[in-house]
Amino acid sequence: MTKKRFTEKEMKQLSTNPYVQSVSEKGITYTDDFKGLFMAEKKNGKFARQIFEDAGFDVEVVGMTRIKATSKRWGAAYRKLGVSGLADTRKDNSGRQREGEPSLEEQNARLEAKINLLQAEVEL
Repeated sequence: MTKKRFTEKEMKQLSTNPYVQSVSEKGITYTDDFKGLFMAEKKNGKFARQIFEDAGFDVEVVGMTRIKATSKRWGAAYRKLGVSGLADTRKDNSGRQREGEPSLEEQNARLEAKINLLQAEVEL
């Protein structure tokens, strides 16, 4: 990963690109549309740098290290899972469990805990 940090001016410039979902001092989140376009163009033999330039990115701002790393990462994800491998799954993986119906194992564990609690109360 590159250690280049974006300035306020660079972040503002990058955020105006329609293929940028968000940008921070440390990195860029690209839209899923751009990832799909990138892989289609890559399959047609275009170089990563040319794809970024054609999409309106300033290669000097983004940086070739970041472009190469992105190309390598997206290529591996695409080979492994196809287009679905390029999707940004962070919004779906917040680290919190989703609320909903507990599994049978969870229901069983809760009932066993309740039984043990009631047995302890009876013994007292």
